[in-house]
Amino acid sequence: MAAIRNDAYTPSQVSAVTGLPVPAVHKAIEYKLIRPRRVRVGHRIQRLLSRSHAVYLWMEANGLRSLPLAARRQVARAVEQDPGIDAVFISEGSVIRIQCKSARKEVATGLRRLSEASRMVASDPEVMRGEAVYRGTRIPVHAIADMLSQGATVTEILEGYPALTREKVELAPMYVKAFPRRGRPVVRLWAKLPPRRVSERRLAG
Repeated sequence: MAAIRNDAYTPSQVSAVTGLPVPAVHKAIEYKLIRPRRVRVGHRIQRLLSRSHAVYLWMEANGLRSLPLAARRQVARAVEQDPGIDAVFISEGSVIRIQCKSARKEVATGLRRLSEASRMVASDPEVMRGEAVYRGTRIPVHAIADMLSQGATVTEILEGYPALTREKVELAPMYVKAFPRRGRPVVRLWAKLPPRRVSERRLAG
């Protein structure tokens, strides 16, 4: 089952929380705007980011990338040195005030939802061949995220899967983005599942 370490998040998890694309997260690391902690996981090195990094990257996702690199480095350094800072003042021809308080609030909310998304999912080799499913069910989380991406509404999905709640359906895209599959693509077993009531209602109409 996917897990979240205390104040240690993967680039994918931070991307899901901040809305900054994963390549842009890696670019921020490449430009040394943020300096992740590196830990060995099996045979590979994993880069882990802190909450302060997430706060800075949320600002990157919301307009900070329009500033010169030197100014962005100044903001990133200030946020990392003082996680509780309310604002950063930088000089770019004129003094610019960068608001940090709202970024911290948004990131706190996002990390809370990320934790909820992680807790709602289970993975057991005996259930759907280890596919990530909603805990206590055989409903694949990726199937629900796919339905949403293809235009299905939350109400339609709940009609077909009454074991779920609105919150669990809405968290599916975040889970899929935060915890991408590793290795070879997994066969979408749910594609062979019998039609649910959502499909039957559409056909009846």
